[in-house]
Amino acid sequence: MSIFIGGAWPYANGSLHLGHIAALLPGDILARYYRLKGEKVLYVSGSDCNGTPISIRANQEGVRTKEIADRYHEEFLDSFRKLGFTYDLYTRTDEKFHHEVVQKIFLTLLDNGHIYKKEINQTYCEYDKQFLPDRYVEGICPNCSHPSRGDQCDNCSTILDPLDLIDPKCKICGNEPTVRKTEHFYFALSKFQEEMESYIHKARAEDNWRENALNLSERYLQEGLLDRAVSRDLPNGVSVPVKGYEDKKIYVWIEAVSGYYSASKEWASLHQSNDKEFWDENTTSYYVHGKDNIPFHSIIWPAILLGINNQTLPTHIVSNEYLTLEKKKLSTSKNWAVWVPYILEKYHPDSIRYFLTTNAPENRDTDFSWREFILSHNSELLGAYGNFINRTLKFIEKSYGNTISSGVINEAIKYKIQNLYETVGGLIESGSFKQAIDEIFEFIRSANKYFDSEQPWKQFNENKDSCDNTLLTCVFIIVNVSQVLEPFLPFSSAKVKDMLNLGEYNWEVIQKTDYTLKFVHPLFERVDTKLIEEEIQYLESQVRE
Repeated sequence: MSIFIGGAWPYANGSLHLGHIAALLPGDILARYYRLKGEKVLYVSGSDCNGTPISIRANQEGVRTKEIADRYHEEFLDSFRKLGFTYDLYTRTDEKFHHEVVQKIFLTLLDNGHIYKKEINQTYCEYDKQFLPDRYVEGICPNCSHPSRGDQCDNCSTILDPLDLIDPKCKICGNEPTVRKTEHFYFALSKFQEEMESYIHKARAEDNWRENALNLSERYLQEGLLDRAVSRDLPNGVSVPVKGYEDKKIYVWIEAVSGYYSASKEWASLHQSNDKEFWDENTTSYYVHGKDNIPFHSIIWPAILLGINNQTLPTHIVSNEYLTLEKKKLSTSKNWAVWVPYILEKYHPDSIRYFLTTNAPENRDTDFSWREFILSHNSELLGAYGNFINRTLKFIEKSYGNTISSGVINEAIKYKIQNLYETVGGLIESGSFKQAIDEIFEFIRSANKYFDSEQPWKQFNENKDSCDNTLLTCVFIIVNVSQVLEPFLPFSSAKVKDMLNLGEYNWEVIQKTDYTLKFVHPLFERVDTKLIEEEIQYLESQVRE
């Protein structure tokens, strides 16, 4: 089976925060899981280095857009590496390879009659002497009356045109823009209404999408799909490959989603391979992102694929709701955020991965609080998982001379472990990562109860055979739980593998009956709870009004 996983492309105009990681982490869990199963996996993403957000940041700092893109692309690479993300390719949209593939997609859509030219009214700033990209126009959403950008309202997810906004203002200078006529290319999205209705109906029946993706997509279809501009007067991006229009850029909404395709082609080129098996009717594909990106993945990208005669439409949409911070909405402009470089400096990456999975905003908004983050580390990772491993291996180290090679594994526990693989695997494949990791930790808590009830410290002196059985069963639990947890907590799983001198992990029950410990070391250290208040105070001290 071929598995394609596309993670959303973060804008390279500022650091990643925990909301980004909460949305993107499922992609790495999926990739690790399917590789353990032995499937062919292609997991791609990259930094969005084109478009308005980077231009805005560059203007603010008085530097070139490439300097901003380079800075944050390198920071993203470092953050993803430290978090254990295993992209087969993490690229960027300002590379020549991406530009050429996007231009080819544009020309194919044009040749197939899905793109046409149209004279339109567009916002123009008389003060700055330029047509304004949609994100350069801010105002009030006509649908929900909340502050909004000119391309999409973050509050109600309505896709907008800057001309729709009430009380529009130029983001550069704050003046009200005027309106001028200009010519742009449009994608005939409305032509795909019936095909998209059939596609979304099938997605609803197959139940492979998150409910928010289904609901929002159905809402757009009910309102009727509208043709959308595919070119804009932008300062940076992919040039329109049509004579006389080279100064215009391909609009980011079509260009960025095409990155999944261009990244696949780039990966194939770099590895002298072929990406065809990841783009055919038998491919299982996962698109992983936040709910603000739903229509681009559930409607626009499928329509583009159909427009270039490619039938490999997304089979799974993994679209998270929002992560809030200390019960308040994340705000990058006010600096109300936990930035990824900051948290990685101070805390274990598996702690971050664990909390953002067990507290994942899969079906509703969830909250990150420093109190819950630190307490969950101490109680679950250290107190339940780390403690079970440490008490078992320390006992073997002290009383068995580092080797356990006799005993019989408890049959009931063997059965539960087999079920754990099946249950967790099914939940991962269906996109239920929170339930999957909660199932594992429920089993870990039962393993601790088993250790306590068997009392190996007594068995060792009173009935050595029973003690052998208990300890071998506990090691059996450890090696298999660490394997099942590898997609979620790769760093601690690697440590367990090293301590027990295990071979490569795969998604099958490990049946070994003799183990020699290489070393024994705690998986996790306790985090001082005094840090809870310190982190909250630091967060509040950084807020910009």
